Amino acid sequence: MKINKWIFGVLLIVINACNNKEQLVKEQPEDVATPPNMVWIPGDSFTQGAKENDRLALEHEKPAHSVAVDGFFMDITEVTNASFKKFVDETHYVTTAERPIIWEEFKKSLPEGTPKPADSLLQPGSLVFNEKVKNVTNYTDFRQWWKWVKGANWRHPEGDNSDIIGKENYPVVHISYEDAQAYCKWAKRRLPTEAEWELAAMGNLKNPVYSWGDDASKTDKEANTWQGDFPNYNSKSDGYSALAAVKSFVPNSLGIYDIAGNVWEYTQDWYNVNYYQELFSKGETTRNPQGANEAWNPANQYEKERIIKGGSFLCNESYCSSFRISARMGMAEGSSSNHVGFRTVVDLKMLQKD
Repeated sequence: MKINKWIFGVLLIVINACNNKEQLVKEQPEDVATPPNMVWIPGDSFTQGAKENDRLALEHEKPAHSVAVDGFFMDITEVTNASFKKFVDETHYVTTAERPIIWEEFKKSLPEGTPKPADSLLQPGSLVFNEKVKNVTNYTDFRQWWKWVKGANWRHPEGDNSDIIGKENYPVVHISYEDAQAYCKWAKRRLPTEAEWELAAMGNLKNPVYSWGDDASKTDKEANTWQGDFPNYNSKSDGYSALAAVKSFVPNSLGIYDIAGNVWEYTQDWYNVNYYQELFSKGETTRNPQGANEAWNPANQYEKERIIKGGSFLCNESYCSSFRISARMGMAEGSSSNHVGFRTVVDLKMLQKD
């Protein structure tokens, strides 16, 4: 008798939960107060990765595998411009996008023999979505809708002539993995693991495709995404053409806002296309998985990538549908753009140290 991989994963959860000698931390301890602007994520066992009824699941979301995650606290919103500004004001931190580009370091992430660009191009900046792009038919070349903008950074999201005045409650963008880690150190927080992120995104639901359930028709009411023909036309039926302020859409069942859409969110895990198969092959439930030991993406061998989750205002069902819970993408550690941000978590052990 054949048993498909998803059912096999569920069976493993049941079997291993019974055999697990150390009790999973599910409920928030009564003597532990919830940190400001955070919510408790109850610990649970679940099937991570592609859902059985997800027709849009990609190969790198497979095979689904059994994990168990202890409870923790997560930010109810993505880190905002106001919060990041407070961090910068107190530490004088300079983000990756604001630093001069040193060619000798930069070329290490490029194929050997790549010629040095003109010095005029090696200026601080970041990637910005090109809203003027039209009539794209070849979706394999993302350079058609992205442009490098000198002077683009968290203070100036679209370049030198833009600012964040009046956007204090928008998610901070143009943040590299290094920038996010620096903020976490200051805030005494950390980035979530991919497994923690998925557990939080599911909320009180059981194996949903989306943070609100399985109904794709609700997307424009539940998340800030792209409606229409990406990247040629955006109908803006959700009310937004780009970023939205945090809490512009209803939260999931645990009270977490924008866990789908708006901006991609960093996790601490390396992006390794073989990792899911490694976990599945163990035939057991992995407790608090920390991600692969190293990055590996054959499509981008010159960069070390971290996993980002949740999709952004640019995600569209016909192109990437990355607002699905199991969706994932690799992001080079030193890269940044105007659709990637982050949120933080803190676990009980970290609070005990404080």
